[in-house]
Amino acid sequence: MLRSIFGCGKNCRFPSNRHHEPGFRHNQRYSLVNVKLKWVKDRVLDTAVTGERDLKAASVIMSIIAADPGGCVPIYRLSGRRRGQLGLPHDVKVSTFMRKYPNIFDEFHVPDSGGTRVPWFRLTPDAMTLNQEAVQVFRENQKDFRDRVCKLLMLTRDMILPIATIDQLKWDLGLPYDYVDSFIPNYKDVFSLTRLSDDRVALKLLSWQNELAVSQLETDAISQQTEEDVRTGRLRFRVGFPRGFGLKRKSIEWLEEWQTLPYTSPYTDSSHLDSRTDVSEKRIVGVFHELLHLTVEKKTERQNVSNLRKPLNLPQKFTKVFERHPGIFYISKKNDTQTVVLREAYDGDRLVHRHPISEIRNKFACLMKEGFLGRSRGLYKKYPAANFGENDELHQICKSELCENGIESEEEYEGRMFSEYESDETNRLFELCK
Repeated sequence: MLRSIFGCGKNCRFPSNRHHEPGFRHNQRYSLVNVKLKWVKDRVLDTAVTGERDLKAASVIMSIIAADPGGCVPIYRLSGRRRGQLGLPHDVKVSTFMRKYPNIFDEFHVPDSGGTRVPWFRLTPDAMTLNQEAVQVFRENQKDFRDRVCKLLMLTRDMILPIATIDQLKWDLGLPYDYVDSFIPNYKDVFSLTRLSDDRVALKLLSWQNELAVSQLETDAISQQTEEDVRTGRLRFRVGFPRGFGLKRKSIEWLEEWQTLPYTSPYTDSSHLDSRTDVSEKRIVGVFHELLHLTVEKKTERQNVSNLRKPLNLPQKFTKVFERHPGIFYISKKNDTQTVVLREAYDGDRLVHRHPISEIRNKFACLMKEGFLGRSRGLYKKYPAANFGENDELHQICKSELCENGIESEEEYEGRMFSEYESDETNRLFELCK
């Protein structure tokens, strides 16, 4: 029985069949069964998470530079408010990080009015080519991303989310850095920007999309589940555990019964459910199962969903379902954070179905690896400050920027190479490049 509902994969094992005792189902429906499953480290799925931080930071920086009219930015434009969007450790200077990848970020210096050499960065030809490819892939898949955003908003109670909340998920959803300006205006008949009572700007879905109100579990059920389960609405989640994961008999019995409980679509009203029951918990699992399927890499940081409790109509401590269902979700503790991974989406450390945007990210990871290794071997030379003529177009752009913003006193302006930023993140970033 369990073998038919547990997911498969090279890093999974399946517990043997167990017979459950009568009466267990009654307790399942009317109370939240107190079953605790241990967290077990999954080194294979950890590999899928490690390296994400540097990749995301470099991608965001590339997008910022590419979007600049002059195609180059001073280092202070990447610090302050924007630095928080990079996700880099606080003790790592942005300039130090960028200098690790000289085949992506080309550094030059422009003296300000006081003669201080200010670091500026532009994209290399290879980086510009890859960025243009990424833009083209996004354009070709724009309807897919529109549907993802629609479904995200349809998961919420009022079909609306603050832009700040969506910003936390935009990387996972595959949206461009400037999606509010470059993507949302293309669908004025679908989305609208509005201001909330607390003065925050939010994105609202103008009308319900019936054709999109089908979860991934419901879509897959036709081919993956029994006709009886589909007919009765008792859909089962694919579950798999890493090698060495042991389940007690009580846990197996509970999981068998839990899987047979009614499935409540995340796109239907759930106000009638008692949050103290396993039926309600299955609905919560269904919400996050669907949310992770909306992401291009089927994973997101746990903190990214912390602001979704009220919009998704979830009870207090709703993220506890991640711990109670380690066969559906895996919590990776890499990168000094917690990342929730959807197990069924991975075969080993690779996505079963890779989105075109994921392919671009893989290429970018390979380019980062090439630059980092090349620099460590001395293949990239450190150039002196550029001597631009007064009529040089780039010189005029840079001088205009400096005159307009002035010089802020920051250590980022040092004209020498900073000490290397070495970390587990860097060393294992290359595992993304396969």
